[in-house]
Amino acid sequence: MKTVFVVEDEKSIQELYQAALGSASIGCRCYNDADEFFCALKIDLPDLIILDIMLIGMSGYEILAELKKNALTANIPVIMVSAKNEEIAVVKGLDLGADDYIKKPFGVMELIARINAKLKNKQNNKFSYKDIVIDDEKHVAEANGRPLFLTLKEYNLLLYLAKNAEKVISRERLLENVWGSEYYGETRTLDIHIAQLRKKLAEANSVIAIVTVRGVGYSIK
Repeated sequence: MKTVFVVEDEKSIQELYQAALGSASIGCRCYNDADEFFCALKIDLPDLIILDIMLIGMSGYEILAELKKNALTANIPVIMVSAKNEEIAVVKGLDLGADDYIKKPFGVMELIARINAKLKNKQNNKFSYKDIVIDDEKHVAEANGRPLFLTLKEYNLLLYLAKNAEKVISRERLLENVWGSEYYGETRTLDIHIAQLRKKLAEANSVIAIVTVRGVGYSIK
């Protein structure tokens, strides 16, 4: 079951979210303010976050800014919700990295449709294998819940291997698909990048292994 975290300080609206999402078989956890919300994030991460703008303490904008600073939460879709109907409120939320914006009062069917659309987009752009998660839309990767700080070529190499997990990929195929026109037959560069990937995965205590298949290429397992 997908899970949505909601930050909303009005009890009646919390109940509306819980009833609406429950009817769509989506888990819903509601929090009154930023303190409760960030404490919950230390224990579990949701598939999507709904933020009300007008909150006691930190505003929805401030919460969103903090989410985008953290590599573990930066790629979670966020929908902003507010009674504000000024265009500037919508623009500010989107500029800060929100994925969508809903104005109060909203219909239940509209809410579910917006949530499902964002969850679908997230799934289509995210690749995972064992403890590796790669969000190709955000262009970020993590292993064992830890962010991986990769060069462009390292990222593309890991993404290609993850998409073809447990398959043996030839050196020529990796070079052609990751380096493209930059590939001139020199395969030493591939070995160097594989070594760097192995090092960064080991530093993250990942269970993933990049296996060398002698005379052929590499496989991720």
